Order: sequence, then C-alpha cells, then structure tokens
Amino acid sequence: MPLTQPRTNPAAMEIAAIRSLVSTDLAAVDALIRQRLHSEVVLVNQIGHYIINNGGKRLRPLLALLCAHACGYTGNKHIDIAAIIEFIHTATLIHDDIVDASELRRGKETANSLWGNEASVLVGDFLYSRAFEMMVEVGDIRVMAIMARATNIIAEGEVMQLLNCHDADTTEQRYLDVIHYKTAKLFEAAAQLGGILSRDDGAAAALSRYGMHLGTAFQLVDDILDYSATSEVIGKNIGDDLAEGKPTLPLIYALQHSPPQQASVLRHAIENGGRDDIAEVIATIESSGALAYTAQAAQREAQQAAGALHGLAASPYKDALFALTDYAVSRSY
Repeated sequence: MPLTQPRTNPAAMEIAAIRSLVSTDLAAVDALIRQRLHSEVVLVNQIGHYIINNGGKRLRPLLALLCAHACGYTGNKHIDIAAIIEFIHTATLIHDDIVDASELRRGKETANSLWGNEASVLVGDFLYSRAFEMMVEVGDIRVMAIMARATNIIAEGEVMQLLNCHDADTTEQRYLDVIHYKTAKLFEAAAQLGGILSRDDGAAAALSRYGMHLGTAFQLVDDILDYSATSEVIGKNIGDDLAEGKPTLPLIYALQHSPPQQASVLRHAIENGGRDDIAEVIATIESSGALAYTAQAAQREAQQAAGALHGLAASPYKDALFALTDYAVSRSY
C-alpha cells in the first residue's frame, strides 16, 4: 500500500516484530491487568480473567505504548494507560456480546453464553469502574477528560448501531458515524494519550487523527472478513453482522448496486436478520464489488492514518506505527 511518507523501515513489519519493540512494556501491562482484575467476589474474578485472557490482540494497549515511545515519553504511566484502555475495550466487548446475543468471540464461548447476561453485564460494569479508579491514580486531569469523553462517545455509538439494526435504508455516512463513535474513538484515545503523557500537544493532535483513521480502517476490514473469511480464522460465526441485522458497508454498498431481485434478498436479510439466505447474500456482495469497495475505503483510511504521522521524529516506534497501517488492511483475522 503506498503511504504518504517514505519509511526507513521496509514495508510491512510483522505484527510480532511490532510487539517486540515494546515486549517489556506489554509484559508489564499484562501483569498490571492481572493485578487490577482481582476482586473479593469470586465470580468477578472468574469472568474477568476468562475474558481478559481470551486471546485478544491487545491492539489498543499496543497502540498506546508505541505512541508514548514515539513521542519520547520516559515515565511509566503509559503502562497504566494501556491497561486502562484494555479494561474499557473488554467492557465494551462484554456489552456488545450481550446486546447481540453472541455465542462466540475469538473462537471461544462468550461470557454471556457461559454465565448469563446478568453476571456478564455486571462484570463489564466492574471493568469500567476499575478503569476509572486507575485513571484517578494516574493523576492527570487531561487523561481523565479524554477517557471520560471516549467512553461516553462509545456508548452513544452503541445506541446509534442499535438504531441502525434491521434498517435497510441505513446510509454509508450513518454507518461510518457508528464506526467513528463505537470503534475508532478508543483507537483515537489510545494514540492521543501518548502525546498527552509526553506534554506534546502537537503530537497528541496528530496521533489523535492517526488513531481515528487507523481504527476506522480496522473496522472496515472486520466488515470484509465477516463475509470473506472462515469461522475458524476470525473466531466467530460467519455472517454474524447479517444475523444481527447490522447493515455494514459491504451490505449497504451491495444493496445499492445490485439488480432488484438480489437487492430484495439483501433488504429482507437486513430487516429480518438470521442466516437463512447467507449463501445468496455472500454471492451478491461478491458480485456487486462491495468487498473491493470496502477494501478501498479501508486503504484510504490507512493512508490518512500514515499521513498524520508526518511530523513525528524518526524512530523505530514511528516505523511501527506506519507498519500498523499496513497490518490494518492486510490482515486475515
């Protein structure tokens, strides 16, 4: 993928190599997460540890660590920030799974399918409140302000997505608004806080843009994978979005660019949910060019993310941030 600025590091750095740059930090983040997950309530410990240790990519914590180093930060509060970000992300996943009645995440049973909705939603609340306890301990009002705003916007995004469900007339812009609120906002906050910790307002603003575009690219690729990967690869059931009546970009584009008979099938699938017509829906999405269109949109977002890094000083961490834009659009899970 052509980027807007040359890199000193060769094209796509493997995700393992990216992680290796901050391996010590990642180990510290994992240790802190385990420590702060502890509760005297046994069920909280069980569900919390099950979800946190359930094979996530830890992309948002990784992003927070890389951005802090890219800005020259030398303290240790980025470890707390990364753990806070992961707690909030995990809480949103719990609530997502409950709202969507999902049975699989990352190839394993969801917490709500194992322990029920009541216990799961309360553990999600515990993770949110523990994250805010940790924010207070960081002792920086700007961190509190950014994260409080981010969690508020994410909640609004959840509601916006709920309003779009089963609505076949959802527009591309309405869907992108959901992505920006529900998914990209936490990427934005994770990236921005690197500049905030280093007291570099210019870098914080640039990294905020970077995170927003990167998070949007990630979600658009997830939309593609929902119709083009396999359950074993992506760790959830293929067509989950369709089953839940979610009109994601491939569906929206295909609905607008398919012959009337195929468009009618798509409209019925969105409005009624389920997977009864999944084979025909996938065939229509593929023939309409919807996956290629969505991939192009993801590429544009990745390019804009890369462009936001222009003013950062050269470093291996900046190279890694560039490489994440490649990874965002080339991954298969």
